[in-house]
Amino acid sequence: MASLSVAIAFGVRLLLVLLFLPFSALDKILNFKGAVGQARQAVHATGLATLLILIGLGVEIGMSLCILTGTADRAAAFVLAGYCGVTALLWKQFWAPGDFWAGGKGRELFWDFLKNFALAGGFLLITFGTGAGTVDSFFADPLASSHPYVVQARP
Repeated sequence: MASLSVAIAFGVRLLLVLLFLPFSALDKILNFKGAVGQARQAVHATGLATLLILIGLGVEIGMSLCILTGTADRAAAFVLAGYCGVTALLWKQFWAPGDFWAGGKGRELFWDFLKNFALAGGFLLITFGTGAGTVDSFFADPLASSHPYVVQARP
């Protein structure tokens, strides 16, 4: 039963990071020029856009691996939650097209915007735990692991 618990814990974490590792990271690698072009829509300068894509690639790969391995996973989840929020604000600006109530591009972006924040919420569950009693543990040692693959023996 312990191996099933570990497999489920890993599977849940994999589902949470699957968007970033491998898919988004691989897309940035295989279509780097296109990714920089998309980033230029928010920052306009090619050098800054390139830097943002490289930082994003590092965050997506590094933080996802930390969450999967349980190494400083709470801090990594906190970083990915922030990453989801920032990318929503920079690239999912549903208010910008001005056609939200007409059901146009703004409405489509709205759902992507909300999905980013919902995903951030999932990462914050790893960061802070699932209840008020576990929140302080992050602030006490933010780089500690949550030890996701340790199975506690029942009394």
